[in-house]
Amino acid sequence: MEFLMASGIGVMTAAGVYLLLRARTFPVIVGLTFLSYAVNAFIFAMGRLETEKPPILALKLAQYTDPLPQALVLTAIVIAFGMTAMAVVLVLRAYLEVDSDHVDGDSDNREGTGR
Repeated sequence: MEFLMASGIGVMTAAGVYLLLRARTFPVIVGLTFLSYAVNAFIFAMGRLETEKPPILALKLAQYTDPLPQALVLTAIVIAFGMTAMAVVLVLRAYLEVDSDHVDGDSDNREGTGR
């Protein structure tokens, strides 16, 4: 189970970095989303992967899962949704202003001119 989790985090991180290096805004947003998912899975995995144990602290329970990573990941998911929505709005506004989805604002017609 740990190997699958580590592989999944690695694949999401690699895909996120690859998409961040693209020159278009939509792949950059998707890359940021992949990286946030990878970080969330990493934080969740750092709390130890336990199955069939309650995530609640109680005095009478002998075994439980630490609820702190789950709370951190839940908070991070909410913040990531907000940041993604904000980035999408900014990208759409920039696209309407510049008429290009290139990250530095160059349109497709000016790419080959050396500017």
